[in-house]
Amino acid sequence: MLAKANRITSADDYRFIVRRGAKVAGAHSVSYLRSTEAGADARFGFIVSKKVGSAVRRNLVRRRLKAACRELVDGGLTAVDLVVRALPGSAGADYPALRADVATAVARRGRRAPAAARAPVTAEGP
Repeated sequence: MLAKANRITSADDYRFIVRRGAKVAGAHSVSYLRSTEAGADARFGFIVSKKVGSAVRRNLVRRRLKAACRELVDGGLTAVDLVVRALPGSAGADYPALRADVATAVARRGRRAPAAARAPVTAEGP
């Protein structure tokens, strides 16, 4: 189970991260990442809709995603907010596949430059 400090609980936080975070699509999930200030705890949120399956199947997928995120926290991940939206295909995915989706999303975080660091696009004329 994720500690309270590692969970996103506010609907406003979910909305903010999904709308403004970097989107990373995987085979079984779509992840939205937002970097936070250095030293802050990593926080995770999960969206598992009824399209994934019955309540039993949705809870199984959510537990697997939480376990994958717990591994990342135990590995030292900090300073990121991550919302994982499970796709309908995640119902048939095993734990290693879901873990790989989450790990790939976090790994891609470092490859993207923050919006403030990107050079502005300018049209240079003669």
